[in-house]
Amino acid sequence: MAEKLYFDCDYMAGAHPDVLQELIATNLTKRVGYGCDDFTAKARELIRTACSAPDADVHLLVGGTQTNATVIDGVLAHHEGVLTAESGHINVHESGAIEATGHKVLTLPSHDGKVSAEEVDRYIRNFYADDTYEHMVAPGMLYISFPTEYGTVYSLAELEALSSVCHSHNIPLYIDGARLGYGLAAEGGDVTLQDIARLSDVSYIGGTKVGALFGEAVVVTNKRLLRHFFPLVKQHGALLAKGSLLGIQFATLFTNDLYFRIGREAVAKAQRIKQAFINKGYTVEVDSPTNQQFFRLPNEVVDRLLQRASFEMWGPRGATESVVRFVTSWSTTDEEVEELISLL
Repeated sequence: MAEKLYFDCDYMAGAHPDVLQELIATNLTKRVGYGCDDFTAKARELIRTACSAPDADVHLLVGGTQTNATVIDGVLAHHEGVLTAESGHINVHESGAIEATGHKVLTLPSHDGKVSAEEVDRYIRNFYADDTYEHMVAPGMLYISFPTEYGTVYSLAELEALSSVCHSHNIPLYIDGARLGYGLAAEGGDVTLQDIARLSDVSYIGGTKVGALFGEAVVVTNKRLLRHFFPLVKQHGALLAKGSLLGIQFATLFTNDLYFRIGREAVAKAQRIKQAFINKGYTVEVDSPTNQQFFRLPNEVVDRLLQRASFEMWGPRGATESVVRFVTSWSTTDEEVEELISLL
C-alpha cells in the first residue's frame, strides 16, 4: 500500500537537513547555558542584520504559545487586555493561554483573518469615550499574525495604517510570526522582514514551523518594552537551559538565505495544489497566497481523499460539504504534491 500523504500542518517533520546537520556538527562542543553562548550571539546578530534593526533586543524562546503568553503578559499592565481579530490565534487556538496570565483577549471583526485600522481606532476611541472606562479592561496592545490564521497577509499599506493607529493611541503593535517565512514569500506580497521590524514594537520570527526543530526569535524594536524579559521568560517556562540549541538553529536559518528559501519553496508548492483544486472545479474557501490552502469540498470527496492523504478539517464537518485545510512546508516534496494532485 502506498505511504500516506501528510498535509496537516507545517511542523510534521523534524528539522531542515541543514539545521539538523549543524546541530550534529556542534553536538559535542561545550558551551554555557541559557542563551549566553557564542552560537546564540551569532544568531542574534544575523537576525538584527536581516531586520535592519541593529539596536533591537533579540530573545530566543522555545515555542509559539509560550512566546505569545510571555510577550503579552510582559507588555500589558494588570488592568489591560490585548486586541485581536475574532479569528486570531490567541483567541481561538491557544487554549486560553493569554487569559491564564490574567489578561483578557478583546476581539475585533475578522476580515479573512485580518483586522482593519479603522476598527482598531474606533474600538479605542469608543472605549475612552465611555465615562465608565475605568471599570473596564483597557486595550493595551494590538496582536496580529503575519500571515493570519487563514493564510492571508497584510499589505504594506495595511500594516503601516495599523502601526500608525497603534502609535497614535500609544499602544504597541505585536506581530506573531509563527509562519513568517511563508508570509514573506506570499504571492503578490509587498512586505519585507525589515518592514515587520520597522512597523511593530515587538514581533517574533517563527522557527518551529519554518525549518527548526523548535524555537521562536522575539525581536523587540521598542526598547521601552520588556526591559526585564529574561526572568519573565523563565517564569513562563519558555527558557531553554540548553539555549545554544536555539542559537545554532537560528544562525543556520539566517545563513545563505535559508529561511527565505524555505518560505518560497513551500508557498510555490501550495499554489500548485491550489491551482489543481481550482482546475477540478472545487471551491477555494479563503484566497490564501501562502502555504495554507482552504477548500470547501463535498463530503464524499473529503472521505475519498482521506483514504490516501492526511489533512485538517477546518471546523465541524458539514451536512453535505466541509471546509478542509492543506498545508505545505520545507519538508513537502514535489512528488507528494504531484501524488495529491493525481488523487483529485
